[in-house]
Amino acid sequence: MGSREVTDWQGKHVTVAGLGVSGIPAAKVLHGLGAVVTVVNDGDDERARAQAAELEKLGITVRLGDGATLPEGTELIVTTPGWQPGKPLFTAAAKAGVPVWGDVELAWRLRGPDAAPWLAVTGTNGKTTTVQMLASILEAAGLRTAAVGNIGVSLLDVVLGEEQYDVLAVELSSYQLHWAPSLRAHSATVLNLAPDHLDWHGSMEAYAADKGRIYEGNRVACVYNAADKATEDLVRAADVEEGCRAVGFTLGTPGPSQLGVVEGILVDRAFVENRHKNAQELAEVSDVNPPAPHNIANALAAAALARAFGVPATAVRDGLRAFTPDAHRIAHVADVDQVAYVDDSKATNTHAAGASLAAYESIVWIAGGLAKGAVFDELVAGAAKRLRGVVLIGADRGLIREALVRHAPEVPVVDLDRADTGAMREAVRAAQGLARAGDTVLLAPACASMDMFANYNKRGDAFAQAVRELGAGA
Repeated sequence: MGSREVTDWQGKHVTVAGLGVSGIPAAKVLHGLGAVVTVVNDGDDERARAQAAELEKLGITVRLGDGATLPEGTELIVTTPGWQPGKPLFTAAAKAGVPVWGDVELAWRLRGPDAAPWLAVTGTNGKTTTVQMLASILEAAGLRTAAVGNIGVSLLDVVLGEEQYDVLAVELSSYQLHWAPSLRAHSATVLNLAPDHLDWHGSMEAYAADKGRIYEGNRVACVYNAADKATEDLVRAADVEEGCRAVGFTLGTPGPSQLGVVEGILVDRAFVENRHKNAQELAEVSDVNPPAPHNIANALAAAALARAFGVPATAVRDGLRAFTPDAHRIAHVADVDQVAYVDDSKATNTHAAGASLAAYESIVWIAGGLAKGAVFDELVAGAAKRLRGVVLIGADRGLIREALVRHAPEVPVVDLDRADTGAMREAVRAAQGLARAGDTVLLAPACASMDMFANYNKRGDAFAQAVRELGAGA
Protein backbone atom coordinates (compact mmCIF):
# COMPACT_ATOMS: atom_id res chain seq x y z
CA MET A 1 0.00 0.00 0.00
CA GLY A 2 1.18 3.49 -0.73
CA SER A 3 1.58 6.27 1.76
CA ARG A 4 1.34 10.01 1.66
CA GLU A 5 3.21 12.38 3.93
CA VAL A 6 1.22 13.84 6.80
CA THR A 7 2.90 17.05 7.88
CA ASP A 8 0.18 18.76 9.90
CA TRP A 9 -1.35 16.40 12.43
CA GLN A 10 -3.80 18.90 13.91
CA GLY A 11 -7.31 17.55 13.31
CA LYS A 12 -6.16 14.62 11.15
CA HIS A 13 -8.37 11.56 11.60
CA VAL A 14 -6.07 8.64 12.38
CA THR A 15 -7.17 5.09 13.17
CA VAL A 16 -4.81 2.97 15.28
CA ALA A 17 -5.26 -0.77 14.66
CA GLY A 18 -4.73 -2.77 17.81
CA LEU A 19 -3.99 -2.13 21.46
CA GLY A 20 -0.83 -3.50 23.01
CA VAL A 21 2.88 -2.82 23.10
CA SER A 22 3.01 -0.53 20.07
CA GLY A 23 -0.65 0.49 19.59
CA ILE A 24 -1.07 2.32 22.88
CA PRO A 25 2.11 4.46 22.54
CA ALA A 26 1.20 5.28 18.92
CA ALA A 27 -2.29 6.40 19.96
CA LYS A 28 -0.89 8.60 22.74
CA VAL A 29 1.76 10.16 20.48
CA LEU A 30 -0.73 10.94 17.72
CA HIS A 31 -3.22 12.37 20.19
CA GLY A 32 -0.46 14.55 21.64
CA LEU A 33 0.31 15.86 18.13
CA GLY A 34 -3.29 17.00 17.78
CA ALA A 35 -4.71 14.16 15.68
CA VAL A 36 -8.26 12.88 16.18
CA VAL A 37 -7.47 9.28 17.17
CA THR A 38 -9.74 6.24 17.09
CA VAL A 39 -8.34 2.88 18.28
CA VAL A 40 -9.97 -0.29 16.94
CA ASN A 41 -9.30 -3.68 18.50
CA ASP A 42 -10.57 -7.19 17.69
CA GLY A 43 -10.63 -8.32 21.31
CA ASP A 44 -12.94 -7.19 24.08
CA ASP A 45 -11.52 -8.88 27.16
CA GLU A 46 -10.83 -7.49 30.62
CA ARG A 47 -7.32 -6.34 29.76
CA ALA A 48 -8.48 -4.58 26.58
CA ARG A 49 -11.24 -2.79 28.53
CA ALA A 50 -8.72 -1.56 31.10
CA GLN A 51 -6.43 -0.29 28.34
CA ALA A 52 -9.37 1.36 26.59
CA ALA A 53 -10.41 3.15 29.79
CA GLU A 54 -6.89 4.57 30.14
CA LEU A 55 -6.96 5.95 26.59
CA GLU A 56 -10.50 7.28 26.82
CA LYS A 57 -9.50 9.39 29.82
CA LEU A 58 -7.14 11.21 27.44
CA GLY A 59 -9.91 11.83 24.93
CA ILE A 60 -9.07 8.97 22.55
CA THR A 61 -11.98 6.99 21.11
CA VAL A 62 -11.68 3.20 21.45
CA ARG A 63 -13.83 0.62 19.63
CA LEU A 64 -13.47 -2.85 21.12
CA GLY A 65 -14.63 -6.01 19.40
CA ASP A 66 -14.58 -4.39 15.96
CA GLY A 67 -11.26 -4.42 14.17
CA ALA A 68 -12.77 -4.92 10.71
CA THR A 69 -14.64 -1.69 9.98
CA LEU A 70 -12.89 1.46 8.74
CA PRO A 71 -14.03 4.37 10.95
CA GLU A 72 -15.65 7.15 8.97
CA GLY A 73 -13.32 9.96 7.95
CA THR A 74 -10.10 7.96 8.48
CA GLU A 75 -7.17 9.61 6.66
CA LEU A 76 -4.42 7.27 7.91
CA ILE A 77 -4.17 3.89 9.65
CA VAL A 78 -1.30 3.16 12.03
CA THR A 79 -1.20 -0.56 12.74
CA THR A 80 0.51 -2.73 15.33
CA PRO A 81 2.92 -5.21 13.67
CA GLY A 82 0.92 -8.36 14.37
CA TRP A 83 -2.13 -7.43 12.30
CA GLN A 84 -2.08 -9.49 9.11
CA PRO A 85 -2.19 -7.70 5.74
CA GLY A 86 -5.32 -9.56 4.64
CA LYS A 87 -7.54 -8.14 7.40
CA PRO A 88 -10.83 -6.55 6.23
CA LEU A 89 -9.78 -3.22 7.77
CA PHE A 90 -6.83 -3.01 5.36
CA THR A 91 -8.92 -4.14 2.39
CA ALA A 92 -11.35 -1.32 3.17
CA ALA A 93 -8.44 1.12 3.53
CA ALA A 94 -7.03 0.14 0.13
CA LYS A 95 -10.43 0.70 -1.50
CA ALA A 96 -10.72 4.11 0.15
CA GLY A 97 -7.14 5.10 -0.74
CA VAL A 98 -6.16 5.36 2.92
CA PRO A 99 -2.45 4.69 3.61
CA VAL A 100 -1.36 2.17 6.25
CA TRP A 101 1.75 2.68 8.35
CA GLY A 102 3.27 0.57 11.09
CA ASP A 103 4.70 2.01 14.30
CA VAL A 104 8.20 1.89 12.74
CA GLU A 105 7.00 3.94 9.77
CA LEU A 106 5.41 6.46 12.14
CA ALA A 107 8.66 6.72 14.11
CA TRP A 108 10.65 7.17 10.89
CA ARG A 109 8.33 9.98 9.73
CA LEU A 110 8.47 11.75 13.10
CA ARG A 111 12.27 11.89 13.22
CA GLY A 112 13.72 15.36 13.44
CA PRO A 113 15.98 16.86 10.73
CA ASP A 114 19.12 16.03 12.75
CA ALA A 115 17.98 12.55 13.82
CA ALA A 116 20.48 9.73 14.29
CA PRO A 117 20.90 7.39 11.30
CA TRP A 118 19.70 3.79 11.64
CA LEU A 119 21.84 0.67 11.27
CA ALA A 120 19.13 -1.95 10.74
CA VAL A 121 19.09 -5.71 11.31
CA THR A 122 16.57 -8.36 10.29
CA GLY A 123 16.66 -12.11 9.59
CA THR A 124 14.88 -15.26 10.71
CA ASN A 125 17.32 -15.85 13.58
CA GLY A 126 20.01 -13.92 15.42
CA LYS A 127 18.49 -10.43 15.18
CA THR A 128 18.53 -9.52 18.87
CA THR A 129 22.04 -10.85 19.50
CA THR A 130 23.41 -9.04 16.44
CA VAL A 131 21.77 -5.73 17.38
CA GLN A 132 23.14 -6.00 20.92
CA MET A 133 26.62 -6.81 19.60
CA LEU A 134 26.37 -3.85 17.23
CA ALA A 135 25.36 -1.49 20.04
CA SER A 136 28.26 -2.77 22.16
CA ILE A 137 30.72 -2.11 19.31
CA LEU A 138 29.31 1.38 18.68
CA GLU A 139 29.58 2.17 22.42
CA ALA A 140 33.18 0.94 22.42
CA ALA A 141 33.84 3.50 19.68
CA GLY A 142 32.57 6.25 21.98
CA LEU A 143 29.30 6.77 20.11
CA ARG A 144 25.98 7.56 21.77
CA THR A 145 23.75 4.68 20.74
CA ALA A 146 20.98 2.29 21.83
CA ALA A 147 19.63 -1.11 20.77
CA VAL A 148 16.02 -0.41 19.81
CA GLY A 149 13.01 -1.61 17.82
CA ASN A 150 11.73 -5.19 17.91
CA ILE A 151 14.16 -5.82 20.76
CA GLY A 152 11.56 -4.30 23.13
CA VAL A 153 12.53 -0.62 23.13
CA SER A 154 9.92 1.49 21.32
CA LEU A 155 11.31 3.45 18.39
CA LEU A 156 8.61 6.06 18.98
CA ASP A 157 9.91 6.62 22.51
CA VAL A 158 13.48 6.91 21.25
CA VAL A 159 12.68 9.21 18.33
CA LEU A 160 10.55 11.55 20.44
CA GLY A 161 12.66 11.37 23.60
CA GLU A 162 15.02 14.06 24.80
CA GLU A 163 18.19 11.95 24.65
CA GLN A 164 20.38 12.61 21.62
CA TYR A 165 22.04 9.74 19.77
CA ASP A 166 24.80 9.53 17.16
CA VAL A 167 23.45 6.31 15.63
CA LEU A 168 20.82 3.66 16.48
CA ALA A 169 21.13 -0.13 16.28
CA VAL A 170 17.64 -1.15 15.12
CA GLU A 171 16.10 -4.63 15.16
CA LEU A 172 13.22 -4.97 12.69
CA SER A 173 10.83 -7.90 12.23
CA SER A 174 9.30 -8.89 8.90
CA TYR A 175 5.95 -7.63 10.26
CA GLN A 176 7.40 -4.20 10.98
CA LEU A 177 9.14 -3.99 7.61
CA HIS A 178 5.91 -4.85 5.78
CA TRP A 179 4.31 -1.67 7.12
CA ALA A 180 7.36 0.63 6.72
CA PRO A 181 7.39 1.78 3.08
CA SER A 182 9.55 4.90 3.46
CA LEU A 183 12.20 3.58 5.89
CA ARG A 184 15.71 4.25 4.58
CA ALA A 185 18.56 2.92 6.72
CA HIS A 186 22.19 4.10 6.62
CA SER A 187 23.19 0.43 6.23
CA ALA A 188 21.33 -2.83 6.89
CA THR A 189 21.59 -6.59 6.97
CA VAL A 190 19.39 -9.63 6.42
CA LEU A 191 21.22 -12.25 8.51
CA ASN A 192 19.52 -15.34 7.08
CA LEU A 193 16.23 -16.54 5.63
CA ALA A 194 14.31 -19.66 6.61
CA PRO A 195 10.58 -20.44 6.61
CA ASP A 196 8.88 -18.63 9.52
CA HIS A 197 5.65 -16.67 10.05
CA LEU A 198 4.33 -17.97 6.72
CA ASP A 199 0.80 -17.94 8.10
CA TRP A 200 1.14 -14.13 8.40
CA HIS A 201 2.93 -13.42 5.12
CA GLY A 202 1.12 -16.02 3.02
CA SER A 203 4.22 -17.43 1.28
CA MET A 204 7.99 -17.71 1.57
CA GLU A 205 8.31 -15.26 -1.34
CA ALA A 206 6.23 -12.63 0.47
CA TYR A 207 8.17 -13.20 3.71
CA ALA A 208 11.50 -12.75 1.90
CA ALA A 209 10.25 -9.65 0.09
CA ASP A 210 9.26 -8.02 3.38
CA LYS A 211 12.68 -8.82 4.87
CA GLY A 212 14.29 -7.36 1.75
CA ARG A 213 12.60 -4.00 2.30
CA ILE A 214 15.33 -3.28 4.88
CA TYR A 215 17.80 -2.71 2.01
CA GLU A 216 15.68 -0.12 0.20
CA GLY A 217 17.44 3.23 0.01
CA ASN A 218 20.54 2.13 1.95
CA ARG A 219 23.29 4.74 1.70
CA VAL A 220 26.57 2.95 2.52
CA ALA A 221 26.31 -0.86 2.77
CA CYS A 222 23.87 -3.71 2.21
CA VAL A 223 25.30 -6.52 4.33
CA TYR A 224 24.37 -10.07 3.26
CA ASN A 225 25.18 -13.64 4.31
CA ALA A 226 27.48 -15.24 1.74
CA ALA A 227 26.28 -18.69 2.87
CA ASP A 228 22.62 -17.77 2.25
CA LYS A 229 22.15 -16.83 -1.41
CA ALA A 230 18.61 -15.60 -0.78
CA THR A 231 20.00 -12.68 1.25
CA GLU A 232 22.33 -11.70 -1.62
CA ASP A 233 19.40 -11.91 -4.05
CA LEU A 234 17.52 -9.40 -1.90
CA VAL A 235 20.47 -7.00 -2.13
CA ARG A 236 20.51 -7.34 -5.93
CA ALA A 237 16.78 -6.53 -6.07
CA ALA A 238 17.02 -3.47 -3.81
CA ASP A 239 16.91 0.12 -5.05
CA VAL A 240 19.76 1.76 -3.12
CA GLU A 241 21.48 5.12 -3.17
CA GLU A 242 24.33 5.72 -5.61
CA GLY A 243 27.59 4.37 -4.21
CA CYS A 244 26.01 1.94 -1.72
CA ARG A 245 27.95 -1.34 -1.66
CA ALA A 246 27.08 -5.00 -1.22
CA VAL A 247 29.20 -6.42 1.63
CA GLY A 248 29.18 -10.12 2.45
CA PHE A 249 30.06 -11.99 5.63
CA THR A 250 31.33 -15.56 5.67
CA LEU A 251 32.69 -18.09 8.15
CA GLY A 252 35.35 -18.89 5.58
CA THR A 253 38.20 -16.83 4.10
CA PRO A 254 36.71 -13.56 2.86
CA GLY A 255 37.04 -12.28 -0.67
CA PRO A 256 37.17 -8.59 -1.54
CA SER A 257 34.16 -6.68 -0.12
CA GLN A 258 33.62 -9.37 2.54
CA LEU A 259 34.27 -9.96 6.24
CA GLY A 260 35.27 -13.45 7.28
CA VAL A 261 37.51 -15.68 9.37
CA VAL A 262 41.20 -16.54 8.78
CA GLU A 263 43.01 -18.84 11.24
CA GLY A 264 40.82 -17.86 14.20
CA ILE A 265 40.82 -14.13 13.37
CA LEU A 266 37.81 -12.06 12.25
CA VAL A 267 39.04 -9.98 9.31
CA ASP A 268 37.67 -7.17 7.15
CA ARG A 269 38.32 -7.00 3.39
CA ALA A 270 35.49 -4.54 2.72
CA PHE A 271 36.23 -1.34 4.60
CA VAL A 272 39.97 -1.14 3.94
CA GLU A 273 42.23 0.58 1.43
CA ASN A 274 42.89 -1.64 -1.59
CA ARG A 275 40.55 -4.44 -0.47
CA HIS A 276 41.81 -6.71 -3.27
CA LYS A 277 45.16 -7.03 -1.52
CA ASN A 278 44.66 -5.92 2.09
CA ALA A 279 42.74 -7.17 5.13
CA GLN A 280 42.20 -5.63 8.56
CA GLU A 281 42.23 -7.82 11.67
CA LEU A 282 39.19 -7.03 13.82
CA ALA A 283 39.05 -9.56 16.66
CA GLU A 284 39.73 -13.15 17.57
CA VAL A 285 37.07 -15.84 17.37
CA SER A 286 37.61 -16.28 21.13
CA ASP A 287 36.40 -12.67 21.62
CA VAL A 288 32.90 -13.81 20.51
CA ASN A 289 30.67 -15.09 23.32
CA PRO A 290 29.78 -17.88 22.75
CA PRO A 291 32.06 -18.76 19.79
CA ALA A 292 29.47 -21.05 18.13
CA PRO A 293 29.44 -20.80 14.31
CA HIS A 294 26.10 -19.00 14.01
CA ASN A 295 27.17 -16.52 16.68
CA ILE A 296 30.43 -15.79 14.86
CA ALA A 297 28.25 -15.01 11.82
CA ASN A 298 26.21 -12.62 13.99
CA ALA A 299 29.45 -10.94 15.12
CA LEU A 300 30.65 -10.52 11.54
CA ALA A 301 27.35 -8.95 10.50
CA ALA A 302 27.48 -6.55 13.47
CA ALA A 303 31.09 -5.71 12.66
CA ALA A 304 30.21 -5.02 9.02
CA LEU A 305 27.46 -2.55 9.97
CA ALA A 306 29.74 -0.84 12.50
CA ARG A 307 32.57 -0.60 9.96
CA ALA A 308 30.11 0.83 7.43
CA PHE A 309 29.52 3.60 9.95
CA GLY A 310 33.28 4.24 10.21
CA VAL A 311 34.04 2.47 13.49
CA PRO A 312 37.73 1.56 14.04
CA ALA A 313 38.87 -2.07 14.24
CA THR A 314 39.79 -1.77 17.94
CA ALA A 315 36.17 -0.89 18.79
CA VAL A 316 34.97 -4.08 17.09
CA ARG A 317 37.28 -6.13 19.30
CA ASP A 318 36.44 -4.22 22.49
CA GLY A 319 32.71 -4.25 21.79
CA LEU A 320 32.61 -8.01 21.16
CA ARG A 321 34.62 -8.67 24.32
CA ALA A 322 32.22 -6.53 26.36
CA PHE A 323 29.09 -8.19 24.96
CA THR A 324 27.16 -10.68 27.10
CA PRO A 325 24.34 -12.59 25.35
CA ASP A 326 20.83 -12.64 26.77
CA ALA A 327 19.70 -15.63 28.80
CA HIS A 328 18.49 -18.76 27.01
CA ARG A 329 20.61 -18.18 23.91
CA ILE A 330 23.09 -21.09 23.75
CA ALA A 331 23.96 -20.37 27.39
CA HIS A 332 26.25 -22.78 29.27
CA VAL A 333 24.44 -23.64 32.52
CA ALA A 334 26.87 -26.06 34.21
CA ASP A 335 29.08 -29.12 33.82
CA VAL A 336 27.89 -32.17 35.75
CA ASP A 337 29.96 -35.37 35.71
CA GLN A 338 31.99 -34.07 32.72
CA VAL A 339 28.84 -33.40 30.69
CA ALA A 340 28.05 -29.81 29.59
CA TYR A 341 24.44 -28.60 29.91
CA VAL A 342 23.49 -25.82 27.48
CA ASP A 343 20.26 -23.79 27.44
CA ASP A 344 19.15 -22.61 23.99
CA SER A 345 15.46 -22.38 24.78
CA LYS A 346 15.33 -19.39 22.39
CA ALA A 347 15.77 -21.89 19.51
CA THR A 348 12.02 -21.95 18.83
CA ASN A 349 12.23 -22.95 15.14
CA THR A 350 14.15 -25.51 13.11
CA HIS A 351 16.62 -23.00 11.63
CA ALA A 352 17.72 -21.80 15.08
CA ALA A 353 17.89 -25.35 16.46
CA GLY A 354 19.99 -26.45 13.48
CA ALA A 355 22.51 -23.69 14.16
CA SER A 356 22.67 -24.72 17.81
CA LEU A 357 23.10 -28.43 17.04
CA ALA A 358 25.93 -27.59 14.61
CA ALA A 359 27.94 -26.05 17.46
CA TYR A 360 28.62 -29.36 19.31
CA GLU A 361 30.15 -32.69 18.39
CA SER A 362 28.25 -35.18 20.56
CA ILE A 363 24.81 -34.20 21.80
CA VAL A 364 21.93 -35.43 23.91
CA TRP A 365 19.17 -33.27 22.47
CA ILE A 366 16.10 -32.15 24.41
CA ALA A 367 13.49 -31.08 21.87
CA GLY A 368 9.77 -30.57 21.31
CA GLY A 369 6.88 -28.24 22.03
CA LEU A 370 4.53 -26.51 19.58
CA ALA A 371 5.74 -27.07 16.02
CA LYS A 372 3.90 -24.11 14.43
CA GLY A 373 3.57 -26.08 11.19
CA ALA A 374 7.27 -26.94 10.99
CA VAL A 375 8.67 -30.13 9.49
CA PHE A 376 11.79 -31.70 11.03
CA ASP A 377 13.29 -34.02 8.40
CA GLU A 378 16.03 -31.66 7.22
CA LEU A 379 16.94 -30.69 10.80
CA VAL A 380 17.19 -34.30 12.02
CA ALA A 381 19.04 -35.51 8.91
CA GLY A 382 21.61 -32.74 9.32
CA ALA A 383 22.18 -33.46 13.01
CA ALA A 384 21.91 -37.27 13.01
CA LYS A 385 25.66 -37.99 13.21
CA ARG A 386 26.04 -35.72 16.25
CA LEU A 387 23.22 -37.24 18.31
CA ARG A 388 24.07 -39.49 21.25
CA GLY A 389 20.42 -39.56 22.26
CA VAL A 390 17.20 -37.52 22.20
CA VAL A 391 14.66 -36.66 24.89
CA LEU A 392 11.31 -35.49 23.50
CA ILE A 393 8.82 -33.27 25.32
CA GLY A 394 5.75 -31.29 24.38
CA ALA A 395 2.59 -31.48 22.32
CA ASP A 396 4.15 -32.02 18.88
CA ARG A 397 7.06 -34.26 19.91
CA GLY A 398 5.60 -37.02 17.70
CA LEU A 399 6.59 -35.08 14.59
CA ILE A 400 10.23 -35.05 15.70
CA ARG A 401 10.05 -38.71 16.71
CA GLU A 402 8.82 -39.63 13.20
CA ALA A 403 11.70 -37.68 11.62
CA LEU A 404 14.14 -39.49 13.92
CA VAL A 405 12.74 -42.85 12.81
CA ARG A 406 13.30 -41.84 9.17
CA HIS A 407 16.74 -40.24 9.48
CA ALA A 408 18.37 -41.41 12.72
CA PRO A 409 16.84 -44.81 13.56
CA GLU A 410 19.86 -45.93 15.62
CA VAL A 411 19.70 -42.98 18.03
CA PRO A 412 18.03 -43.85 21.38
CA VAL A 413 14.94 -41.74 22.12
CA VAL A 414 13.16 -41.08 25.42
CA ASP A 415 9.58 -39.90 24.76
CA LEU A 416 8.07 -38.09 27.77
CA ASP A 417 4.30 -38.00 27.73
CA ARG A 418 3.73 -35.40 30.42
CA ALA A 419 3.21 -31.64 30.46
CA ASP A 420 3.24 -30.83 34.18
CA THR A 421 5.82 -28.66 35.94
CA GLY A 422 8.02 -31.67 36.70
CA ALA A 423 8.39 -32.65 33.04
CA MET A 424 11.61 -30.70 32.49
CA ARG A 425 13.20 -32.20 35.59
CA GLU A 426 12.43 -35.68 34.24
CA ALA A 427 13.75 -34.67 30.79
CA VAL A 428 17.07 -33.51 32.25
CA ARG A 429 17.44 -36.71 34.29
CA ALA A 430 16.65 -38.79 31.20
CA ALA A 431 19.28 -36.84 29.26
CA GLN A 432 21.81 -37.47 32.02
CA GLY A 433 21.13 -41.17 31.65
CA LEU A 434 21.93 -41.03 27.92
CA ALA A 435 25.01 -38.77 28.14
CA ARG A 436 28.64 -39.78 28.49
CA ALA A 437 31.69 -37.78 29.56
CA GLY A 438 32.47 -35.11 26.96
CA ASP A 439 28.89 -34.89 25.65
CA THR A 440 26.67 -31.81 25.63
CA VAL A 441 23.06 -31.98 26.82
CA LEU A 442 21.42 -29.33 24.65
CA LEU A 443 17.99 -27.81 25.13
CA ALA A 444 17.26 -26.55 21.59
CA PRO A 445 13.56 -27.35 21.25
CA ALA A 446 12.96 -26.29 17.60
CA CYS A 447 9.44 -25.52 18.81
CA ALA A 448 7.51 -22.86 20.66
CA SER A 449 6.98 -23.30 24.39
CA MET A 450 3.37 -22.34 25.06
CA ASP A 451 2.04 -25.88 25.33
CA MET A 452 3.94 -26.34 28.60
CA PHE A 453 5.43 -22.97 29.60
CA ALA A 454 4.40 -19.31 29.51
CA ASN A 455 7.32 -18.52 27.18
CA TYR A 456 10.78 -19.72 26.15
CA ASN A 457 12.31 -17.90 29.14
CA LYS A 458 10.29 -20.00 31.61
CA ARG A 459 11.23 -23.16 29.69
CA GLY A 460 14.92 -22.25 29.89
CA ASP A 461 14.60 -21.38 33.58
CA ALA A 462 13.06 -24.81 34.26
CA PHE A 463 15.94 -26.49 32.42
CA ALA A 464 18.58 -24.51 34.33
CA GLN A 465 16.89 -25.27 37.66
CA ALA A 466 16.78 -29.00 36.85
CA VAL A 467 20.49 -28.93 35.91
CA ARG A 468 21.37 -27.15 39.19
CA GLU A 469 19.48 -29.86 41.07
CA LEU A 470 21.50 -32.51 39.23
CA GLY A 471 24.73 -30.80 40.22
CA ALA A 472 23.62 -30.59 43.84
CA GLY A 473 22.68 -34.26 43.84
CA ALA A 474 19.01 -33.43 44.49
